[in-house]
Amino acid sequence: MCVPPADAAPPALGPCDSGQLCLWPKEQFKGARQTHELASTDIESCVALPAGTSAGALANRTGRPVTTYQSATCAEAGEFETYPGSGTWVPRSPYQVRAFKIWEN
Repeated sequence: MCVPPADAAPPALGPCDSGQLCLWPKEQFKGARQTHELASTDIESCVALPAGTSAGALANRTGRPVTTYQSATCAEAGEFETYPGSGTWVPRSPYQVRAFKIWEN
């Protein structure tokens, strides 16, 4: 088992402003970040990521719960997870995110 040194720095959080949902294509907040805000996103609607893309890391700072989906159509037959909007950083999603829904509080 590999144990990091006691003085090892924790992983850096990806930059994500208040009120945004931020998605990165690679784990550990690497790659070109996509941002989504409430003003331009329909609440409780399935929002698919652009065709051929997915996210491996995310940060939810929308102030609302966000569900991410493995399915590009928000089908619950695949993997999905809901993250609180109070400031949740996920450096490694348990699956490739292909769509999301932002919920009312």
